[in-house]
Amino acid sequence: MNDPHEVHTPPPAPAPKRRFRGWVAAGTAAATVALVAVTAVANAATTAGTAQAAAAAVPAPPAGFTLTWSDDFGAAAGTGVNTANWKYDTGPGSSFGTGEIETMTSSTANVFHDGNGHLALRALHSGTDPRAGWTSGRIETQAATFGAEPGGVVRMESSLQQPDVTTANGAGYWPAFWMLGSTLRTGTSWPTSGEIDIMEDINGRSSTFGTLHCGVNPGGPCNESTGLGSGERPCAGCQTGYHTYAVEIDRSKSPEEIRWYLDGALYFTLPATRVDATTWANAVHHPFFIIYDLAIGGGFPDAFGGGPNAATVSGGQLNIDWVAVYNKGPGTVPPTNNVALGKPTTASSNEGGAGCPACATDGNLNTRWSSAFSDPQWLQVDLGQTYNITNVALNWEAAYGKAYKIQTSNDQLTWVDVAATTTGDGGTDVWNVSGSGRYVRMYGTQRGTAYGYSLWEMSVNGTPGTNTGGTLVSQGRPTTASSTENAGTAAANATDGSGSTRWSSAFSDPQWLRVDLGAVMNVNKVVLNWEAAYAKAFQVQTSTDGTTWTTIYSTTTGTGGVQTLNASGSGRYVRVLGTQRATNYGYSLFEFQVYAMTCCTP
Repeated sequence: MNDPHEVHTPPPAPAPKRRFRGWVAAGTAAATVALVAVTAVANAATTAGTAQAAAAAVPAPPAGFTLTWSDDFGAAAGTGVNTANWKYDTGPGSSFGTGEIETMTSSTANVFHDGNGHLALRALHSGTDPRAGWTSGRIETQAATFGAEPGGVVRMESSLQQPDVTTANGAGYWPAFWMLGSTLRTGTSWPTSGEIDIMEDINGRSSTFGTLHCGVNPGGPCNESTGLGSGERPCAGCQTGYHTYAVEIDRSKSPEEIRWYLDGALYFTLPATRVDATTWANAVHHPFFIIYDLAIGGGFPDAFGGGPNAATVSGGQLNIDWVAVYNKGPGTVPPTNNVALGKPTTASSNEGGAGCPACATDGNLNTRWSSAFSDPQWLQVDLGQTYNITNVALNWEAAYGKAYKIQTSNDQLTWVDVAATTTGDGGTDVWNVSGSGRYVRMYGTQRGTAYGYSLWEMSVNGTPGTNTGGTLVSQGRPTTASSTENAGTAAANATDGSGSTRWSSAFSDPQWLRVDLGAVMNVNKVVLNWEAAYAKAFQVQTSTDGTTWTTIYSTTTGTGGVQTLNASGSGRYVRVLGTQRATNYGYSLFEFQVYAMTCCTP
């Protein structure tokens, strides 16, 4: 998990991929219709009941998305597609440029509704030559309007059952759910126009491939005609049951990326940085149209053993339960006043032990935090004082949270939920919230992958709030100083709770006064009651060991009198470090009061 982009993807399979499957206008020859009529009768018994499972409803949109378009294929049994939504791609497979050998038709022997909420694409064979006599189906959406706006995200998803064949009887089968750039319909050539393959399997291998095709063919920045892809991924049970396949184009983050999902689990991420900006824009920055097809033969099956052959069964079907397009608008990008940037950040765990919680609040999209591979896990940022929080954004790496909460706290003991989801899908999640607190955390309860939780960035937006809570924890605690003016102005006088006793230092710079709180505490306020000899320039600092100090407040324009400072930090020791006196005398404090919340740093 060291690569900053494809951190969870094993190396692609060594065999070459495919190809050009460009759009071809519809048209069916009379000879093809006759062939279909013969093969339909001969093979009807082969697939009877294949697509009879109960149909599922189109799911509600994932968190942050809205439903743009869908089809649940609820038409009567034996009917063809709704041509208001779909068009047939017909003709010989050789015209698609991929080496396919089938003929695509609009016949209901090849493309039909089963009456139970599914659409089936069926491949049929006639004759004795396994390399001839095949018909099948290919359809595409009429609309070519499905895409991500600048700053937005689009998700295309479908529930499918791959053909119920195996490597023993499925050589040559090539089902696919994919999409092509709309610009292909207006004259831009392939692969410049872009192609995103959401699901492909070949030869009954019970697997899936996800691929982007772009640039020029052959070769070019996208290694055509292979493309840039996930390689072969296992898809157990995908021949015998319905599974969901999805792709997201995310233009809300930098760099932009495309993500592939199987049954809701992210398995491949392709960042825009894999190619040059022009190639990416030509392939991705436009709408797409969706395509389903069941090809027979061709370059891709040939790369994995070839087919069809004498054992290849006729009648296999690609069954489609539903398809949906979801969009997340550009208004969901996070605001820019990130108050978490550079603030102390901790986590429940770190992958490999070392980890980098601060990498999620450093403003760098090339660094990340990742947790152990278990639930629950959290990432927490200390904003340094109470904020009225209006927005929290999570920029997920490939290992995302499916179920998580955004929580706030003032003391790290009591946490308040300000946002929650059980349908997280990775990418960039932006939450507009209403809450307050010094501490903000992502609390994950269910991972979206087998890995942990991983964030490129967690940003928090808000405005400073009042920070007057806390308990006085310094009074009567051991107090020391760099020097004392005389025996009557001892360091302990500044923490004895009396306004008539004081500490005063030698008449030189620098000087300090330090109190030991007895344990690490979350300091949220410091009150300095100065005598006439006050500090013009000073710092308030915290330390866990009395050696290494962190500055939580600093000024060069001290005014004396009583100063109440919303100075927040964690430490056992707190000190005032004077660097410039306002008078010719030393530094002198009637009282040095430190307030803290009730919880200590974990």
